[in-house]
Amino acid sequence: MALLDITAQAGPGARLMALLNNARFRSVLYQALTLGCVVLLFWYLVSNTIENMSQRDMSAGFDFLGVSAGFGIGFTLIPYREGDTYLRVFMVGIANTLLVAVVAIVLSTLLGLVVGLARLSSNWVIRNVARWYIEILRNTPLLLQIIAWYFGVFTLLPRPRDSVGWLDAVFLNNRGLYIPAPLVDSGFTVALVALLLGIAGAFAWTRFARREREQAGRIRPVIAPVLALLVVPPLLAALVAGAPLAWDMPQLRGFNFVGGINIPPSFCALIIALSIYTSCFIGENVRSGVQSVSRGQTEAARALGVPPGRTMRSIILPQALRVIIPPLISQYLNITKNSSLAIAIGFPDLVSVWMNTSLNQSGRAIPIVAMTMGFYCLVSLAVSLAMNRYNRAILIRER
Repeated sequence: MALLDITAQAGPGARLMALLNNARFRSVLYQALTLGCVVLLFWYLVSNTIENMSQRDMSAGFDFLGVSAGFGIGFTLIPYREGDTYLRVFMVGIANTLLVAVVAIVLSTLLGLVVGLARLSSNWVIRNVARWYIEILRNTPLLLQIIAWYFGVFTLLPRPRDSVGWLDAVFLNNRGLYIPAPLVDSGFTVALVALLLGIAGAFAWTRFARREREQAGRIRPVIAPVLALLVVPPLLAALVAGAPLAWDMPQLRGFNFVGGINIPPSFCALIIALSIYTSCFIGENVRSGVQSVSRGQTEAARALGVPPGRTMRSIILPQALRVIIPPLISQYLNITKNSSLAIAIGFPDLVSVWMNTSLNQSGRAIPIVAMTMGFYCLVSLAVSLAMNRYNRAILIRER
């Protein structure tokens, strides 16, 4: 009270100094100033952009989405014609980008797991081959690898007449990869339902076997029952429904193949380059995760007579996942964003058909850039959210 009385008697200058010396007041003041600067900067950028666009008779609206695009796209995962709208082009670009991201994530994860375990092999040759694989490929620019695979491998493949074939069903040439296309009948729904039930049964059996092992110490077989549940029910349902699945085989007619599914060489080159490049980083994540688990657990499992494969699968890897998952999230996000390099070899992903062709034709730079950034941001947040939930699910819960 005495200090307040003295400050009150000292005049306005002393009260202002006392206020500025208050830590809580300074914190609120600095945050308010920062927020004000951000708002002013945003207002300046928006007003300046609107003014410049009005001077050039340009529009920032989304009314162009219903206009016909008028150009073709070489590879589409969903139906598309040249007369479709720009909104349809945006959806085609999203579908192609997600296809690349999902396939590359699966392949890079499998390859990275193999490379990471090979780095820990006791075999000198395997360990050093894996080491140089990582050192060479992760230190080479990804764009260079994509171009090398496309122009150095796939464009140099033989012509369709001299295609490399396997079992008269799969053919590879300089126009891409040709594989059989499935032709489903009305009875295919029965087989599909049986497959879904088999997947649900396999998931339930896996959880039951894990609970039995953790609570009662009983080891139940997992691999054989899961494979049986995934194969037998759909096979029996297909036989009962009269084999509702046929195959459209690719056949050489004239100068090219007809029938089947054609995967363009740009897609093959992009997938291979993305998978190999990212597998180097995932392999190092796997190696560091396995090495983070105490070596005493491996020695204890060996003393109990547990086979090395089961030791790695049931003891080491489940604990290593807690170290592997956080950096793995970043690698999955990098795959999604690095897929935009497809524009270098002409694969029609979102950046190619939307940010390039559509932007040049329509001239709507701001809405197109905003929609593209919004898509990549949304996908990255979704992947991050899913992986973080999985990471929390496998954390060790202390009692």
